[in-house]
Formats: sequence, C-alpha cells, structure tokens
Amino acid sequence: MSPAGAQKGDHMGRLDGRVAIITGAGQGIGLAYAERFLQEGARVVVAEINEDRARGAMRHLDGKGEAEFVPTDISDEQSTLGCAKAAKSRFGQIDILINNAALYYDIDNQRNDYDYLRTVFGVNLHGAWLMARACAPHMVEQGRGRIINQSSGAAYLYNMVPPGEFQEVSAFSYSQTKWGVVGLTKLLAGQLGQYGITVNCIAPGVTMTEATKKIVPDSVIDMLPMMSAMKRKLDPWDLTGTALFFASDDAELVTGQVLCVDGGSVMPA
Repeated sequence: MSPAGAQKGDHMGRLDGRVAIITGAGQGIGLAYAERFLQEGARVVVAEINEDRARGAMRHLDGKGEAEFVPTDISDEQSTLGCAKAAKSRFGQIDILINNAALYYDIDNQRNDYDYLRTVFGVNLHGAWLMARACAPHMVEQGRGRIINQSSGAAYLYNMVPPGEFQEVSAFSYSQTKWGVVGLTKLLAGQLGQYGITVNCIAPGVTMTEATKKIVPDSVIDMLPMMSAMKRKLDPWDLTGTALFFASDDAELVTGQVLCVDGGSVMPA
C-alpha cells in the first residue's frame, strides 16, 4: 500500500501526540489514511462496520503504530456516539476525524427509488454529520480539532449522462450525497472555527481500490489516465498527503476548503 521505504522511523512525526478517528478504515483509502497517520505518530481508531475487514486492517497495521478497532455504523447515532466515547476512553482525546466511510463498494447505481436514495444519504452524508456531531464536543473542550470530510470527483460530473430515451429522473444517489458533503464541510467550518476546529474536504478522483474494481468496468478504468492532466491512475496512497496536510499544524488557518485530488480530471474554480 505505502511506497517502498515509507515505514515509520525514529523521526518526529507531524501528528505526534494526536488521536485520529478514521471511518471506513478497514480497506481502501481509509486503510491508507490509517497507515500514513500511524507513520506520522498519530494513534488511530479504525472505525469500521465490517468486522472481517477490520481484522484484516488491524493485521496490516500491526507493528506500525498504536491502533484500536471500534465497531461503528456511521448511519446509527448511538453507534457514532459510542465510537467517540470509546476513542476518548482509550486515548484520552480526539484530535482528528476523517469521514471516509461511504456506501460505495455495494452501491446499486441502477436504483432510482426514493427509499434507496434515503439509504445512501443516511450513510454518505448524514453519517458524516453524525460522526462530526459525536466528535465535535470533545474537540471544543480541547480548544482544537480537525475534521476532514471525503467527497468525490463525482460531485462535479454533472454531464456524465449517456444519451437515450427518457424514462425517469435519475437519483444520482452517490453524486448527490457527495455534493452534499461539500456543503456540509462549509457549514461545519462556519460553525466550528470559533472553537479552534477546522473542517476541510478531499474530493478524490476514481481511485484504484477493490470497490472501484468491483463497480467500474475495466474499459472505463483503462480510459481514466486519458481523462486527467497527469495521465495516470490514482492509488489510495496518493490521497494521504492531502489528508496529512489538513490534519497538521500547517493547515492551522485553512478551513471550509475542498481539494480535488485526481491528477487534474476535475478543476473547479
């Protein structure tokens, strides 16, 4: 996952002494965030709903730093409160929250019914709000904190609709929720800045995770490099530097911002 030679050494990490909750850290981008943050000295809570994935992640992270698995369903309010409580009990503080978890691996993009749209919103958008709501009081008490939300380049792809005979208004469930995450980021930033908490957002391009390989056709994956300025595919590790910046002291006065990390596929003004 990480580049060769990028193991944690004796150097002072940029996140020494910090505690980070990373949702959906059992695989893919979330696991890459967890590994990078451990390398930088953070203690990490792997907040994951799938216990099998979580166990695999913990094996991968073994020996790389101090990590704790906390079973977490971000669409359930009591579960999010329990995650924050467990993190505070285990590590004594909550400094960083990465809202990475989302309904993506098992998403059904062919479903346009309202019930399913509400399900996707319940995880991808409302889940991020619930986690922020659970963690923010602890950050306010400390007088500082970092919340990093994860949107997607899909939020900006308004015209990627194939021609055809009209049947119904599509739900665009994934894109809708990820655009909502952008708005949530700005609203939370506006509220929480006065308490020393920054709230920023990463919008990844199509990233070569197991989820992407499952739901994106090979023909589309092969075309991805030609759709970006950098002419290359995006791996989970490519996103970790941006997350580290937002979590670090270097971003002390950076809040309410969205960074598209996609090699130049989307370039919003």
